[in-house]
Amino acid sequence: MATMIVRHKVASFESWKPVFDGMTDLRKKHGWLGHIVLRDASDPNTVTVINRVKTLDGAKAYGGSPELRQAMQKGGVVSPPEVTFLDDAEELRY
Repeated sequence: MATMIVRHKVASFESWKPVFDGMTDLRKKHGWLGHIVLRDASDPNTVTVINRVKTLDGAKAYGGSPELRQAMQKGGVVSPPEVTFLDDAEELRY
């Protein structure tokens, strides 16, 4: 497994979230296993999404898809996304 972290600012979290939720099938098509959505404590319209993916290639294909670009525009993303790709080293839960 791998992780793709995306951080960007949206015009309105309440408007962005339903559009994000509507992309589940496309994420699954590209090998998504799950995600965590986080809001910045000082600016709730700055969103960080931690995506768990099968492969980084699938994550990169999703990230470059025209469907994602259209959804970002529709959802009101107002800043370029900061994207980080990570390979798993260890995961523990307490």
